Amino acid sequence: DGRPRSVPAALMAAAHPRLFVRQFVARAASTSGASTASCRARIRAGPVVRRVCLAAHIRSDIPGSAPSPSRPRAPQARAHHFCGLVTGYGARNRPGATSRDTFACGNARRHSTSMALQVHQFPALKDNYGYLLHDPESGETAAIDTPEVAVIERALAEKGWTLTHIWNTHHHWDHAGGNLELKEKTGCKIIGPRQEEDKIPGIDQAVGEGDVVRLGNLSAKVYDMPGHTLGHIVYHFESEQKAFVGDVLFPMGCGRLFEGTPAMMWSSMQKILAWPDDTVIYCAHEYTLANVKFALTVEANNPDLQARAEVVKVKRDRGEWTVPTTLAEEKATNPFLRPSSVGLQKNLGMEGAPLADVFAETRARKDKF
Repeated sequence: DGRPRSVPAALMAAAHPRLFVRQFVARAASTSGASTASCRARIRAGPVVRRVCLAAHIRSDIPGSAPSPSRPRAPQARAHHFCGLVTGYGARNRPGATSRDTFACGNARRHSTSMALQVHQFPALKDNYGYLLHDPESGETAAIDTPEVAVIERALAEKGWTLTHIWNTHHHWDHAGGNLELKEKTGCKIIGPRQEEDKIPGIDQAVGEGDVVRLGNLSAKVYDMPGHTLGHIVYHFESEQKAFVGDVLFPMGCGRLFEGTPAMMWSSMQKILAWPDDTVIYCAHEYTLANVKFALTVEANNPDLQARAEVVKVKRDRGEWTVPTTLAEEKATNPFLRPSSVGLQKNLGMEGAPLADVFAETRARKDKF
């Protein structure tokens, strides 16, 4: 209707301004290609946050008085742009969207021709997400898992990219089921987890903890993260602050333990917790609405979680995606990364218990939810 869609942003800012700004910084860096430090400095230097909050008819405690050094937008346009970055609204996440592109954080601007990881996201199957990763300098393109061949081929055609690699996270059919067909059609190289080498169709190279895989001039570090399956791996582009985690972590959730133990999965969570807060996390499914409903049963008094629940509800009601997420958001709201939370421990009747035990009880309750 032409009005700024600021309600979710208003809800978040009203409930917890600091989380609001932290999420904006990470989202702005991911979307624009600017560094996190640059985005944070611009927010602190200008009145954008306060103006958006006022436009949404709420009070914000975020300071800011100096005029913006960039070209000013009209108030409505500025509010729409800002809320779009925070909540994912806009042309790249409109209702009914079939794909979305993002560019790596770093010194390169969003529309620069310099080297940067390009990520093309698209839905597949019932609730999966597929990803194409592209190095524009070399022309190499990798698919993170192969949930649905026809959809992957359509995404490749849309972008004009040629598939050169498949990077599997684990052996489940909705992640490796399209390997052989795509390899036969493209001759691509398949990389997958060493601990599941015998279960990955067409695998050419098995990798594990500490290995580095390359896509043209870009590189990703491999982590073993067992739990969902025994050999599950993830790919972390450290310089671009992006991680592709398969079914290990979801917004406010984690993968079901089909093969591993709670202790294994908690060890995997600890590896993720060691990453920078502004790491952008790409997972393989849209489970967020169910996850937030459960999270509220174990940590209902968490104001960050309450605010995020409102944002998620609005976005899903509009048919919009909630993936990717950021580690900062997950640290603040994901119960599986928060076993040290006093409120969570109290709700579980496990005050002072070992964190691995708190995690295990949280996962057990989610299994029955």
